[in-house]
Amino acid sequence: MDSEREQAELTRTVIVTGGTGGLGTAVTARFLHSGWRVVVPWIAPGELPRLPRHSMLELTETDLFDDQAVADCVKLATSREDAPLAAVVNLVGGFHKAGRVHETSVDEFTSQLRLNLRPTYLACHHTLPHMLKTGGSIVCVSSRAALRPFSGAAGYITAKAGVLALVDTLAVEYKSEGVRVNAVLPSTIDTPVNRASMPDADFSRWVKPEKIADVIHFLCGDDASAITGTHLDVPGRV
Repeated sequence: MDSEREQAELTRTVIVTGGTGGLGTAVTARFLHSGWRVVVPWIAPGELPRLPRHSMLELTETDLFDDQAVADCVKLATSREDAPLAAVVNLVGGFHKAGRVHETSVDEFTSQLRLNLRPTYLACHHTLPHMLKTGGSIVCVSSRAALRPFSGAAGYITAKAGVLALVDTLAVEYKSEGVRVNAVLPSTIDTPVNRASMPDADFSRWVKPEKIADVIHFLCGDDASAITGTHLDVPGRV
């Protein structure tokens, strides 16, 4: 009984990639609010002021496209026995509107694959050996566009569909060892960047970052212990 109580009282660690972004700051805040230790890899110094100072927040300069750099980030995240790694939230990605396929170079296409898939794969690759010992949760952010394509974004849509395929693969490969892997599929997220790029849109219909953060936090928690391999639509009112 005592050992169970001690386990329940352990602080848990989550890695939030993209934690300095428009969605990432809300996700980071949500986990901090519930007492998690949050490790946020960063690359752009100008984004750091978006995050609050907090005793449970650890920032580490990391190129998430570099294999060794991601390994070092995970080493930091797993360095505390009193705060075991319990979750990974993969938020890194981006959208670049191009032309239709015949108007889009292969370099533009593959750059979207790299941006939206490589950091997610590396984060999973390096954290899974630790999660195989203790179990845990991985949440990846895809997009509704992966299932409902629109014109002028073949690279982005293909990459986000690839995120779903990766989630499905991981869920099958690691389910028996207590590692849960799920995806969330937001519609347009109400961030300053998206407002600036679409100033005439009805922002009230977009999904708020805080609402997505709540969903991600739930998927990483004990109440979602029976959920893996799901693609959870988070549309707001779009």
